[in-house]
Amino acid sequence: MTFLLTKAAERAQLAMMLEVCAYPKPGNVDRCHDYPETCLEHFLASVIYARPALEEAETGKGRIGEIIKHAVRDTNCHSGGNTHFGAFILLIPLVYGKDIPGAMAAISKTDTSDAIAFYKAFAMTSVKMNATDELDVNDPHTLTLIRDRDMNLLDVMQHSAPQDMVAREWVAGFPLTRRGADLLAQFGPGRASIVNMFMTLLSTEPDTFILKKHGRETAMRTMESAREVLEGRRSIQDFDEECIRNDINPGSIADITIAAIFIALGEGWKWDS
Repeated sequence: MTFLLTKAAERAQLAMMLEVCAYPKPGNVDRCHDYPETCLEHFLASVIYARPALEEAETGKGRIGEIIKHAVRDTNCHSGGNTHFGAFILLIPLVYGKDIPGAMAAISKTDTSDAIAFYKAFAMTSVKMNATDELDVNDPHTLTLIRDRDMNLLDVMQHSAPQDMVAREWVAGFPLTRRGADLLAQFGPGRASIVNMFMTLLSTEPDTFILKKHGRETAMRTMESAREVLEGRRSIQDFDEECIRNDINPGSIADITIAAIFIALGEGWKWDS
C-alpha cells in the first residue's frame, strides 16, 4: 500500500532520498557508485538532518533566506561536503508555499535580510562562484553591497540566473521543475521514471554546474551524449562510466530533479509501484 504524504517536509525528504538512490544517473552519486570524498551515506545523512529546516519551511513562517541557512548549517554534519545546497534553494520555497504558485508568492516577499542570510549559507558550502562575479561570497564587501542596493533574494537570483539554472527556476517560475514533474506523470510510477526524467532534462538543457566546472564545450557534449542514450545510440552505462572517469557531474539537473519529484509526489505520483 502507498501512503499519501500530506506533510510537505516528508515529501521533500522523500524526494531527496529517491533522487540519490535512483540509478544509473550518469556522473552523479547513486547507489552504484560514490565520489572519492562524497558517498551515498553522506547524501542520506543530509536527508535526515534537513528535517528541522524543512519543517520550519512547512509552517510558512520565518524568512526563506534564514531557513536555507538553517538547512545548510544542519546538514554540515559529515565530511562529505556540500550535498544539497542547490536542492535547498528550490525545495525551501516550494515547501514554504506548498506548490509552485505558492513558492513564487513567497519568493516575491523576500527582502535584504533573506539575501544576506543566503550569502551566509553560501559561505558555509564548498560551492565555487564565477571568478568574475560581482557578488562574490568570498568578498567581505558583498554583504555591504547587497545592503546598499537594497537587494532581496529574488534580486540575487536574477543576478545569478544567466549563469545558474537553479537561480533561473526562481526567476522564471520553476519551469524545469514543472516539466520534470510532468515527465514523471507521463513516464508512470517507479525508479526508472526518475532516471528517464533526469536523462530527458539532461538531453535538452546544458547543466550549469558542468558549465562552471568544465566549460561550455563539455556541457554541450554531455547534453548530446544524454540524447544519444535516449535515442538508443549509446548505453547509459557507458555514458555513466565516461562521466565518472572525467569528473563530469550534472549537479544542477540533479537539484531540479529533486524539486520535480517533490512536486510530483504532491500531485499523486507513485514512487513504489
